[in-house]
Amino acid sequence: MDILHLTYFIEVAKQGSFTKAAQVLHVSQPSISKMVRNLEDELRVILIDRSARKIKLTDAGQALHERGIKIIESLNNVAVDLDDLMAGRKGQISIGIPPMVETNFFAIAIGEFKKKYPDILIELIEVGSKAIESMVEAGELEIGVVVLPVKNKTNFSMFAFIKDPILLIVHPEHRLAAQGIAHITDLDGESVVMFRKDFALHDHIIEKCREYGFMPKVLCESSQWDFMVEIVAAKLGVALLPKIVCDKLSRDVVKALPLVEEIRPWHLAVIWKKDTYLSFAAREWLKYAACLFGVEVKLE
Repeated sequence: MDILHLTYFIEVAKQGSFTKAAQVLHVSQPSISKMVRNLEDELRVILIDRSARKIKLTDAGQALHERGIKIIESLNNVAVDLDDLMAGRKGQISIGIPPMVETNFFAIAIGEFKKKYPDILIELIEVGSKAIESMVEAGELEIGVVVLPVKNKTNFSMFAFIKDPILLIVHPEHRLAAQGIAHITDLDGESVVMFRKDFALHDHIIEKCREYGFMPKVLCESSQWDFMVEIVAAKLGVALLPKIVCDKLSRDVVKALPLVEEIRPWHLAVIWKKDTYLSFAAREWLKYAACLFGVEVKLE
């Protein structure tokens, strides 16, 4: 069934006249009569009783008219929805975020974006940086926030937006607390609370310790920095966290110490897969985030 034929039929039914319908649609009366006749031939039913002066819908015509109006309305709604999608006003985005990022400042960015685009649904997946990189590469996430460097750099487009040093946190009564600064070798023999292996910081800490000839004594691993802080506050071990997290911690609970031998900084970037389709909502979010963090982004 041709949508144009259906549109002409509905207008004829609305106007009760082929002539009036032709005037409204700006086509000739013979053309509109032919289109309706073609529709009847296609459906093998009589839609319009032409025997009277004023046309009248048959029972089949009445049924098609009722269904046809709904079909046209649905098509119009689809057109509006597509316009909204093209303009970035509607849609859904899946974003992978390490727990520390969401807790600190990214939640604010997402909150502001939602105010601007309330009909865009944002699905947040909280996992470690390495897992996010794999999920973006596999197409399971459209966008990811990761710790640089990424393993397969050539597979992603990205922009970096923060670089933060890693600090050692200890209990205020710990032997290192009186020092204003710590050495990486101070960790030798200490019980260390680590992030899980899917976090980039896990590997960075291991690499730095190996560089100085020892392996950290891992007390436990976690994906939650607040749990790690609780372990340190309970005098069970020490931990290493980005400064942006440490700045939020009470000095009565833990003490943060800079390291002489710096661990690779917590350098964050937003990544998305190269040579793949990005939804209009995702494009709007990337442009918004880049503007928020004062960086330029090119979306092909």
